[in-house]
This record gives sequence, structure tokens and C-alpha cells, in this order.
Amino acid sequence: MQQAVQQNKAPLKLLLFIDGRPGSTEQVDQIRQHLEQLDSDAQLSLETVAVSEQPYLAEHFKLVATPALVKLSDAGHQMLAGSDIISQIDHWWPRWQLELEAQQARAQAVSDSDSDSEAMLGTAAHSAEIIRLSDEIFRIKQLNAELQAQLRFKNRIIAMMAHDLRNPLTAASIAVETLEMGHAPDGSRSKQLSLELTLQLLKHAKTQIRNINRMITDILQAAHGPFAELQMQPKKVDLQALCLDVLTAMNSKIAEQQQVVTTDIPPDLPHVYADPGQIRRVITNLLDNAVKYTPEAGQIEIRALHRTTQKVQMTIRDTGPGIPDDQKAQIFEESFRLQRDQSQDGYGLGLALCLRIIRAHYGQIWVDSQAGEGSAFNFTLPVYKAYGMTDESGFSHQR
Repeated sequence: MQQAVQQNKAPLKLLLFIDGRPGSTEQVDQIRQHLEQLDSDAQLSLETVAVSEQPYLAEHFKLVATPALVKLSDAGHQMLAGSDIISQIDHWWPRWQLELEAQQARAQAVSDSDSDSEAMLGTAAHSAEIIRLSDEIFRIKQLNAELQAQLRFKNRIIAMMAHDLRNPLTAASIAVETLEMGHAPDGSRSKQLSLELTLQLLKHAKTQIRNINRMITDILQAAHGPFAELQMQPKKVDLQALCLDVLTAMNSKIAEQQQVVTTDIPPDLPHVYADPGQIRRVITNLLDNAVKYTPEAGQIEIRALHRTTQKVQMTIRDTGPGIPDDQKAQIFEESFRLQRDQSQDGYGLGLALCLRIIRAHYGQIWVDSQAGEGSAFNFTLPVYKAYGMTDESGFSHQR
């Protein structure tokens, strides 16, 4: 009976596709040696295939990269490719061994005609159940990784929005405190607020409260995860008025730093087609970063230009420390923070959200910066007149 088992012991059949590049030789040798170390029972049939010599095989298996490892089986083939083939082998090896056991058990069950055949069928069923459970464990691990990623995303977005809430909350508090002092019942103030100024402060406080309400809505929306779309309500927006409104809300913070803010926004700047609340958050985030990193009595510039008939470009420039060249490409990543900012809020906290908002408007956002010479954050928005009939999402198909 032992002899029958050996005869039905089918090997694990693998094809290792290689090309003629010198640089791939070392990786191929590592893969081959790793497989030999794993295969202690001589259950491995490894065949090396040169793509240049057998191109029809590469076409048959729809090969897209080399080296590549293909596992053959009656049920179909499985391909492993990329720079981490060895780690992929380690992941799949236990599963492949279980499949071999099941295959051998089925072969033994067919060849045996005595009473042992029933026991072998039970072994095959047992192996099949192990494979099913292994698949289920793998699926659960994947689901857990996805949930962990969503949780990390949610925490980052909530942190960003909590940071954003400080600006309108501070502005609304200042407006209310000014109203309270200007209309003190004991007449302690020598000069009462005029009716016009009172109405302006009330309007300003009301606007900031609306902004806070909108941000809270965004925080609740973040619970849907990183792939949830931003709620967009685009319409005709006066970008100059929006910028001046944000500047007014941040006047106290700018004055505290004794910074000088200059604006260069043409009076004939065309309106943009955008969600005013979301774009306000972008401008607020960029201006808040500029104020934070510009030294006392430093210069901040807000500039806009009509770049093309389709786009308006806005730039917020500071005279802060700038961004290192090797980190510019990462500055808008959700999990990235500059080394100097590890112990504080700053660049990187809201920039990922700014990127999502601008991309949702079919615009671009980027930074021009040199270490020690400040930074200029730029973004583009579509011109309002460039849009015709809009679809249900609010954006035109004519882009």
C-alpha cells in the first residue's frame, strides 16, 4: 500500500518565467533557492522558461512582467509576479501544500479498492475543509486590513476638520464678544457700536456659524470612509469676495503676528464654478499655514489670475522656511508630515483634504518652494462661463 501512495504522489508543478536581463538573474536565483528550501519532501516540479525561447507560453499565460511564477493545476493556473514574489510564495505555500494533500488523498482513494478507500475519502474531505477555512481566514484578514485603513482615514479626516473648526469658531467668538462689549448695559464703554457695525458683526457671526455647521456635516460624512465622495454643490462664485471674506475672518491672527498681507486679484477676474464652502476651506487652510510659517512682520501674498479661458489660478505665497525638494511630491499625502512638524500641527494636516476638494472640482493643486525662501501653493478652478448644461452632480460634461 505504501508503494501505491508513492506512485500517486503528484508533485507541485511550477513554471518560472525569466528574461535575458542581467539584473534579473539574482532575483531568479533567490526564488529558486527559496523554493528548494521550502520543498523538503521533493514534491516540487520547477521548470524554468525563457520568454525569448518560448514566447507562445508567455502569450498563453498572458504574462505581463518577468520574472513570474505560475502554479499549474487541473483547476487552473495562478500567477505570482512583481518585486515581492518570495513573500507571495510564503503566503501561498501553506495553501499549495493543502491542495497537494487533497489531490494525493483523492488519487489514493481512487486507486485503493480495499476498506482504506473510505478513510482516504475522509482525509480528502478533511483537507478540502481545511482549504475552505484557510480561504475564509484569508478573507477575514483582508477585511480587517480594509477596516483598519478606513479607521485610520477617518481619524485623519476628523483631525483635519477639527483643526479647520478653530478659525470660524474664533471669528464668531470675536464678533460676539465685540457686540457684547459694544452694548454693555452699564455704559462702561465710552463709544457705543453704530447700528451699521452691529449689523456687520451679526452677519459675520451668522456666516461663521454656518461654516461651522457645514464642517460638522463634513465630519459626519467622513464616517463613510476614504472612498466616499465629497458633497459638492457647485455654483457661480466670486473668488475675490470669497478671499476677502476669509481674510476678514483671519484678521486678528494676522495682526497678532504683525504680518503684512497683499492681494493681487484683478477686478475683472471671472467667476468660478465651484462649491463656495469647500473652496473656503481650501483658502482657509492654505492661508492658515502661510500665517503659521511666516515669521513676525513677514510678507504673505494672495494672487489670482485668469490663466486660460477655462481656468482661474490662485496662489498663496509665504516667506516661511519653505519645503525641502525631496519632500514636495509627498506634501499632499494623507499620512505624510514634514520632519519639523512631527510635534505640531502644520503642513500636511489639511493639505490632503485640499487635494481632494480641488480634484473634485477638476482642478489642480501644487506647491512651488525652495528651502529658506518660502512656499507658494497654487490651485486652479474652472471658469463659470466655460460650463453649459450641468448634470445631476452639478458639473458640466463640457470640460
